[in-house]
Amino acid sequence: MNVEKLVCQLTGASAAHRKSRLQSLWRGYGEVVRYELDNAQARSVVVKVVRPPAGAHPRKLRSYQVEAAWYGDLASRCSSQCRVPRCLGTHSKRHTSVFVLEDLHASGFRLPLRPLDGHRLRLALSWLASFHATFMGVSPVGLWDVGTYWHLATRPKELRAMRNKRLRAMASELDQKLSTARFQTLVHGDAKPANFLLSEDRKSVAAVDFQYVGGGCGMKDVAYLLDDRLRASTKNALLQHYFDAFRAALAPEWLPQADAIEAEWRALLPVAELDFARFLDGWGA
Repeated sequence: MNVEKLVCQLTGASAAHRKSRLQSLWRGYGEVVRYELDNAQARSVVVKVVRPPAGAHPRKLRSYQVEAAWYGDLASRCSSQCRVPRCLGTHSKRHTSVFVLEDLHASGFRLPLRPLDGHRLRLALSWLASFHATFMGVSPVGLWDVGTYWHLATRPKELRAMRNKRLRAMASELDQKLSTARFQTLVHGDAKPANFLLSEDRKSVAAVDFQYVGGGCGMKDVAYLLDDRLRASTKNALLQHYFDAFRAALAPEWLPQADAIEAEWRALLPVAELDFARFLDGWGA
């Protein structure tokens, strides 16, 4: 597949020039590259090229299919309050997939979220709150039925490797509580600081990497983002900020249920924290 030719077709550019490699994908599955464009509306784009190696893990292959479905069907619903890169097009041929995306650096999102402080965490939580509010009740068609990369059903190896026997015994119960929550939304699924970019004016963030987006309780993203070593008072203040932003972003038809959603999700935050701890215990064994 000629990537430069595809980029030109999707952007209307007369030429596309490989400028810099931004990162390699997990275990040699491909790369993310910035291309500069000639005679196009945008001066540059970011291109994610997925070339899985022989014997690629089915779960990882599925994650790129999910990302293509996300950009094709749902990403356009995101407002400026949960900013994501605009997708100019995707293309798959045989085992190669290409995503041509807006260059967020060129759009002003140039800074990493780290080093984390209260302000940056609040910005990321505001993004999550808006994202969760936007997709309340949306069916994860084409996505993971259950979002997040540590979902129990996809991590049998890590479950077997767990050293914490008490937590291992709780694994199925934790998973069921999260999966059967009354109020479900879409979760980002990998809401780590590295997947957020801070705007130059430090007033907003954008998020990238939607390989593990799917259905779930919003607290799964919140538990992953917030460091469990935070002081209780700090965590409570950040959680209140999340729910204030969540209510502000809810569609009118969901507002009558805002109290019920908050009550259920607050109770599920410690469940989500334990669920992630379960994965880490097996993953690090």
